[in-house]
Amino acid sequence: MTTLYTAGIDIGSGAVKSVLFKHEDGKETWLAKRVDRIRTRDPLLLAQESYQDVLAQAGVKESDVAYMATTGDAENLKFSTGHFYSMTTHGRGGVYLVADARAVLDVGALNGRAIRIDGRGKVENYRMTSQCASGSGQFLENIARYLGIAQDEIGSLSKQADNPEKVSSICAVLAETDVINMVSRGISAPNILKGIHLSMATRLAKLLKTIGAKDGVAAMTGGLALDDGLVQALNEALVEEKMNIVVKGHPDSIYAGAIGAALWGAFRHEKLARLGQLAKAA
Repeated sequence: MTTLYTAGIDIGSGAVKSVLFKHEDGKETWLAKRVDRIRTRDPLLLAQESYQDVLAQAGVKESDVAYMATTGDAENLKFSTGHFYSMTTHGRGGVYLVADARAVLDVGALNGRAIRIDGRGKVENYRMTSQCASGSGQFLENIARYLGIAQDEIGSLSKQADNPEKVSSICAVLAETDVINMVSRGISAPNILKGIHLSMATRLAKLLKTIGAKDGVAAMTGGLALDDGLVQALNEALVEEKMNIVVKGHPDSIYAGAIGAALWGAFRHEKLARLGQLAKAA
């Protein structure tokens, strides 16, 4: 019985995520994980620290790792074995976390992305928002700061709304001006946040439609996957768009990219081994 260890590191615009997997007898076991907010720190140094920590958590030596895969902005890590595009890693990581998912909505700090996948997590189609759009984690973080609200309060407050007011602007800068005007008109924080969520959800639902996702389950990944207010707004928007899709989150959704990198790393390692080309991946 051969035991194989693979690691995945995902450097996003807001956080570094690291995971470690063991592959044995056709089974994948998730051994360790770590997430760090980047803030003002060097993401490459943070990734190295994070990697050493997940190895220590599992009691695994660096030399025991057969494939250290990167994704996102981590392609310049010197100790990596190979790099995978983030759409492919989020597709694979999404179906690992939500087994019945046939689409993934990855909403991070700077943009949102809809990915259609098959049962193995292979990408069939995808579309993404522009980086200046108001449908991003950074935009929501800015609004929360302006309203004096902690990030982990956004979802619960949004769900308390009784008369949400949608943000009309797609551009994040103009949308922030919209919010300032709402505050001056006395619109409550829950109604502002729910309005933002609904605006984001409408655009994300249309992204799903453009990639041909018509029914079934869409897994939510990325930094906003734990925002239950956004997940609720998404499911409302999908009903409004007459799309038979349910969006599901997962407690570990932020790790989807790193998970997908580690799992694709195992696949690539085994393929290279069959071809007798492992030296090329070292």
